[in-house]
Amino acid sequence: MAFDIEGKLYKKFDTQQVTDSFRKREFVIEIQDGAYPQLIKFQMTQNNCEKLDSFAEDNQIKVTFSLKGREYTKEGRTSYFTNLDAWRVEKIGGDAPQAAAPANSFPAANDEPASTDAPDTDDLPF
Repeated sequence: MAFDIEGKLYKKFDTQQVTDSFRKREFVIEIQDGAYPQLIKFQMTQNNCEKLDSFAEDNQIKVTFSLKGREYTKEGRTSYFTNLDAWRVEKIGGDAPQAAAPANSFPAANDEPASTDAPDTDDLPF
């Protein structure tokens, strides 16, 4: 099940190589919740770690994530962990990059050149 949340990128950390086959990158977003801001820590794993590279702290972002939980037992004591596993990050706000039109695209209606004062030489009846 996926969840979305929007907030300010508060802090991003370097990628950590946890084992030979597992790496993660953690980051924190700040959300407004009543009178007090909340700092929420997420993690990205494996190939998703690079998705955070193009974002700067203080950017407004939307994070899509899944809840992950697991049980861990050590020395007879069992603990439970919950991770917010982010897999998509999008920039929100007015300064999002605009996609350029393909080179071979057709012009839009408002791309028509301004009319000149030359007489209408179009002989089409419509």
